[in-house]
Amino acid sequence: MDALAVPEERGRGWYLSLMVPNTKGNNFAWLDPSRLYCNHQALSDCVKDLLQPFQNESIDLVAGIDAMGFILGSAVATTLSKGFLAIRKAGHLCVQTESQTYSDYSGREKLMEVRKDVLRPGQRVLLVDQWIETGGTMQAAISLVEKLGATVIGVAAVAIENSDGGQWIKENYRCSHCIPEDLQAQIDRQHLDSFKSFASLTQ
Repeated sequence: MDALAVPEERGRGWYLSLMVPNTKGNNFAWLDPSRLYCNHQALSDCVKDLLQPFQNESIDLVAGIDAMGFILGSAVATTLSKGFLAIRKAGHLCVQTESQTYSDYSGREKLMEVRKDVLRPGQRVLLVDQWIETGGTMQAAISLVEKLGATVIGVAAVAIENSDGGQWIKENYRCSHCIPEDLQAQIDRQHLDSFKSFASLTQ
């Protein structure tokens, strides 16, 4: 599908067909969801779908996770007319920070930071990331928000895989994602049938 084309019929999750497979080997995530952000209608519909479960929630702030969560999180924050807080990989913030160790899908231990001068008790925060695979990155972000006394009212991502960490997040927090039930099994085995249309990219 043309990355910028908008179909006449747009069912829930139509934009997922814009995602492309990993073509750079096992050191990268298994697909690239960010192609859908290039399509204005796809991005708008994705944000709308993510926010649907939170329509009746009071949200004070949206926080996005470094780096692709910045794009989706900023779009969510703008739609809600709320502020956006960047949760960053260590070393990028030049102010006092709270930090948390974590392991992502690569299995390597890393450090995540958030500035200390924004979050406070009583704040209701919606956490946004592009994709949740093992759940380690999102769990670290949750810990940072809660360490500073704020409340995580929900977690939103294009997809949440049914890994141990992904299931823990689903069981303990209100979650929102864009994956129809009939596609979840493909997400969990990390291969979409729609990749067949990108055969020329993977050869």
